[in-house]
Amino acid sequence: MDYKALRYFHEVAKLGSFTRAAESLSIAQPAVSMAIKRLEEQLRLTLFHRQDRKIALTDEGEKLYQQSARIIQAMNDADLEMDELRGLEKGVVHLGVPGMLGSYFFPPLVMAFKHRYPKLRLSVLESGAWQLQQMLENGDIDLAVIESGGIPDNVDATPILRDEMQVVVSTDHPLAKANSVTPKELFEHELVVFRQGYFHRRLLDQMAEEAGIEPSISFETNLLPLIRSIIKQGFGISTLLKMAVENDPALVTLPFEPPVCLDLCLAWRKDSYLSKANRAFVDFMLEQTALTPKR
Repeated sequence: MDYKALRYFHEVAKLGSFTRAAESLSIAQPAVSMAIKRLEEQLRLTLFHRQDRKIALTDEGEKLYQQSARIIQAMNDADLEMDELRGLEKGVVHLGVPGMLGSYFFPPLVMAFKHRYPKLRLSVLESGAWQLQQMLENGDIDLAVIESGGIPDNVDATPILRDEMQVVVSTDHPLAKANSVTPKELFEHELVVFRQGYFHRRLLDQMAEEAGIEPSISFETNLLPLIRSIIKQGFGISTLLKMAVENDPALVTLPFEPPVCLDLCLAWRKDSYLSKANRAFVDFMLEQTALTPKR
């Protein structure tokens, strides 16, 4: 099977368009069409229904598409490993981090890593922990910070952070003078929360389900500065990692009763080749966080 044609086929199937696939691959659209036609002739199968400029996968095309991502990832890994055996390095760390950590936990670590390895480039993507796990499994990123609970079998991970979730209120809020807050007490108030897919939201939804309470959500946003501003103005309260609200005199932080902690880990695909640059970052994180790997 022609590997280049398989790549073209996968891109067309993913984007649903020969034109968009050609743009993504930075090649001429006729070259894509011709390569896929040759692939169909080689396989003696029709991979796409073509009608009125619209395309859809045939049953045979669906089966090939399910396999193509794994084949392409394996070929990319092999190319990278062979390059490094010849003394070359990829030189890029593709890392996905949740937004809260990207703002408060990772900046000094990233700067320290860059100081140690000035020739390596870091490409950092911010998203929700669940989306990052999906991107990692799909091969869109090499490393991701995800929750330690429920790590899939095709992922390896090592713990890097445990932090406590805090209830965050304004200084004049009725809860401001409390020593701690129960989930039931939290849900008696208007909330400002992250959108679905972020660990902050998953923990809050889990607490609400366990308490049998439908939370009253006034604002949904992934913008941490906006969340803090809304709390300060008294339009809602929230739960945030302790690191995100330290040293802010306009906010009061209260522990949960019982305490709620979040465990996060640095993860990578188990069966893929981890480049020297990514291995260097993993080793650096283990050294800096001084936590013992769980798996």
